[in-house]
Amino acid sequence: MKEHPVELIVLDMVMPKGINSRKTYEEIIKIRPKQKAIIASGYAKTKEVDFAQELGAGKYIKKPYTLEKIGLAVKEELEK
Repeated sequence: MKEHPVELIVLDMVMPKGINSRKTYEEIIKIRPKQKAIIASGYAKTKEVDFAQELGAGKYIKKPYTLEKIGLAVKEELEK
């Protein structure tokens, strides 16, 4: 993120080794405070997702998602 900024990141809520999207997003916004993001997960929306969204992450997308659904979420977030 420091050397190669991006306009949008897609975060999976569940990741290995005890880290999740919320924790990852917290670290990212320390580097890039206005970083746009959407969150994807195969699980139901949790308080962790809500907290990430309170920090500035955008849409939550439930897996399995369609190309149309993720495309619309990306478009919406980029237009903010």
